[in-house]
Amino acid sequence: MSKNTITLEKAQNWSARWKEEQSKGTEAPVTAFLIPGIDVTQVMNEDKVIDVRAYLGIDETNTERLMIVGVDADGNDMIDDSKGFYIYDFTIPCPPNCNKKGPFISR
Repeated sequence: MSKNTITLEKAQNWSARWKEEQSKGTEAPVTAFLIPGIDVTQVMNEDKVIDVRAYLGIDETNTERLMIVGVDADGNDMIDDSKGFYIYDFTIPCPPNCNKKGPFISR
């Protein structure tokens, strides 16, 4: 597996937690995510990836997570560990890792 990847099962669990919290009307405190450049490079370097799609989730520690997958020319997610198509776990939510100064959102 590449750096910062997670399994499909873990991604599905995180996504289910996110949806559950949203159905309760709970407002998530996350306002942004810092996306490491190396992770963007890795997903875009996967064979036949032309775009990326982001999914929201909540992990086992109740931390909001952003998960990124490659997308093919037909608009389909490309998820298959055996073929090198991974789910990338971008794990730097804001807060606490926010922009330190304006002009955009900061905390």
